[in-house]
Parts: sequence; structure tokens; C-alpha cells
Amino acid sequence: MGRGGETVSAESIESAGQTEFRRALKAIGLLLLAILCFDIMSLLVRILSARYAAPELSAYRNVLGIVPSLALLIWTGELRLRGSSLRIANWPLAIGRGFAVALAQLFFYSALARLELATVATLGQTNALFVVLLSVVLLGERVGPWRVAALLVGFVGVVLILKPGSEAFSLAGLLPVAAALCYAISMVTVRFFGPEVSNGLLYLYSSAAAAVGAIILAAFTTEFSPLHSLADAGLIFGMGILGGVGVLFMMLAYRSAAPSILAPFGYFGILSAFCLGWLVFGEAPIDTLFPGVVLIVGAGALIMWRENRRG
Repeated sequence: MGRGGETVSAESIESAGQTEFRRALKAIGLLLLAILCFDIMSLLVRILSARYAAPELSAYRNVLGIVPSLALLIWTGELRLRGSSLRIANWPLAIGRGFAVALAQLFFYSALARLELATVATLGQTNALFVVLLSVVLLGERVGPWRVAALLVGFVGVVLILKPGSEAFSLAGLLPVAAALCYAISMVTVRFFGPEVSNGLLYLYSSAAAAVGAIILAAFTTEFSPLHSLADAGLIFGMGILGGVGVLFMMLAYRSAAPSILAPFGYFGILSAFCLGWLVFGEAPIDTLFPGVVLIVGAGALIMWRENRRG
């Protein structure tokens, strides 16, 4: 009996480990698919930026991006469209998160129209640094020497890429950094919602508010251009759907595995953006990115390593 119990126990542990491993692999695959969706979306934004302003492209993306997200959430039953289930106690903050996302996408799309894909992707990785800073300011978390070191290393990496004070410096380089800050605000403030608020309902508030916010920003900053062709309409539709599907893949990935497992694979976006930019637009900003990209990635890796040790 004892040996049988030990055998069953060992087999159960092994089976649980294999299940967890398969879930992790699935989550990593979903994350890589999300990155691919975002990269193709970025390519379409670059192409469309020659004829349409960033605010109107952001508005199109946010409105169309709700479609796949809402459809899946209703299909899975996570979002139940009944009166009582749509109420959130802290609804102003939920809407504010959506407006932060709309502002982030405006900065991000504006950067894509002016900078190389790989440069935008690299500077966007400063998101991890802003998450740490905002966690201190908004959540009161303590910052030890390792986190301080990571912040300093990441800041030096950003400075090396932007090259302030030199002829190579451009204010456009600040756009992806501003986008990363707005995305970090959206990520950190999710901690203010209790477990009684479902992910699906919170995501619906964020998506709907982002769509409204993007339309308002576009109305005050530009004029909507008439569509030049059916081809452009198809590209805009693809841009919006890919953005929404990418968000879905990322949400599903982070619900299937711990962030500490997935976070290192997020840096795959720098490599994929570099390859796509080189293949499609002939961009190879090696001199711009190095050595700053190494420091930014290193700072993010240091934060993840420290979080794993604390966990």
C-alpha cells in the first residue's frame, strides 16, 4: 500500500508537471503569435501613414479592434451581457485606463510613421522600467538596489539610442517612450480592481473607452481623410483586426502561464521588428540601436530575474 501510494504520488506529480509544461508551451506560442500580429499591424500602419494621419489610424484600429475581442469574450461566456454584470464599482478608473491606451496608441502610431520599426520596438521595451517606477508611486512598493540598478541601466540604454544633444537626436524618438509610459499606466492601475471584477468585463471597459478616446483625439487633432481605395479599406480593416487579435492572444497567454515565464519571450519583438523592417523597408538601424538595445534588454532581464528570486 505504501509503495503503491508512493507510485501513484510520483505519477501524479509527473503528470502535473507535464500538464504545466504543455500549458507553458501553449502560452509561449500564443505570445509569439501576438507579437507577430502586432508586427504585421505595425507594417500596415507604416504603409498607411503615407496617406492617413496617425490619429485617424488609431481611431480605426481601436474601433475595429473591439470586434474580435468582444466576440470571443461572449462566445466563451466570460462576458455575460446582463445588466448587473456590466457594472463596475471603480468605473471611472476603468474608463481612464482605456483613455491611457488610446493615448499610447496615438504616440505609437506617430512613432511608426517617423522611425524604423526596430527602433520603435526597442524603445517600447522601456515599458518594464515605467512599470517599476509607477509601482513605487501608485502602489507604494519598495525599490531595492537591484531594481534601482535596472532602472539606471535601462535609462542609459535609452539615452544611447536617443542621443540627446547630437545631430542624430529627434523628438520623434520620445514618442515610443511616451507610448510605453501610457501602456505602463494601464498595466499598473489594473491592480486597483478587486478579484470580483472579471478580466473580460475590465477588458471591455478598456477597449470601449480606448475607442471613444481615440475618436475624440482624432477629432481634435486631425481631419478624417476619405478612403483612397478599396485596398486601403482592406489594409485598415486588417490593421484593426490584427491589433484586436494580438491583444486577445496576449491576454490568453498571460492567463495560461506566469509572467516570469513569458516576459523573456517579449524581447522576440525586437528581433522580429528588425527582420520585418529590413525585409520590407530596407531598414537596418544597427548603429542607432547598439549598444543601447543591450542595456534596455539587460535592464528588463534584471528586473525579471529579481522578481523570480523574490517569488
